[in-house]
Amino acid sequence: MTFHNKAHKNQIAKNVLMPGDPDRARFVAENFLENADLVSQIRGIPCYTGTFKGKAISVMASGMGGPSIGIYSWELYNTYDVDNIVRIGTCGGFKEEQEVGDLIGVLTASTDSNWAHQYHLDGMLSPVCSPSLLNVISNTVQKLGYPYHVGMILSSDMFSDYHAQGSDSWKKWAAMGALAQDMETYALYCNALRAKKHAFSLLTMTDNCVTGKSFQDEERMEGNRRMIITALQALCQ
Repeated sequence: MTFHNKAHKNQIAKNVLMPGDPDRARFVAENFLENADLVSQIRGIPCYTGTFKGKAISVMASGMGGPSIGIYSWELYNTYDVDNIVRIGTCGGFKEEQEVGDLIGVLTASTDSNWAHQYHLDGMLSPVCSPSLLNVISNTVQKLGYPYHVGMILSSDMFSDYHAQGSDSWKKWAAMGALAQDMETYALYCNALRAKKHAFSLLTMTDNCVTGKSFQDEERMEGNRRMIITALQALCQ
């Protein structure tokens, strides 16, 4: 157990899906996993463990932002011996051709966060995803036939600034090739590299900053099914 997780070590699987939203974790457990048990719920952050196609899978919310996913993923990797974490999150898209509901696979995350300062590096860290998870997830998406974009994103501490009406801060990142913006991937990828474990962010593009298209409120849970199915099938290969 830790301050942030009351599960015993053997109650969390080696493969973990990590949405930001506690309700999305519950959605995955109730609609996709068999025999899912709630093994932790410290500070309103649920963790469920069940099976998918006979393989043990846990799903645990991360909360919002790099510091939050940083805490939970670090403890999963280092206290609970988790091998693979797949973030199943949402993002705002920076490219006109992206349609609402498209999937985005994150190769690397740029950031405006100070997260990597803790490593005292003589330079700037550009954390990358796990190549093995990239391969298996990309192959799974291709087999399923879902629209899929792969590349760099921006992980920002300032959700409101980049999504605020009239703000054009995101355009500078789009000009450098960023596909989208989330808040969590950078910290997750740093933790995975430091712990010598595996991480991948598979995101659903819910709001397009260029076109203004977005999921309606009633679509924001069900619209994640492609992402969830892809992640689960990939982890069970």
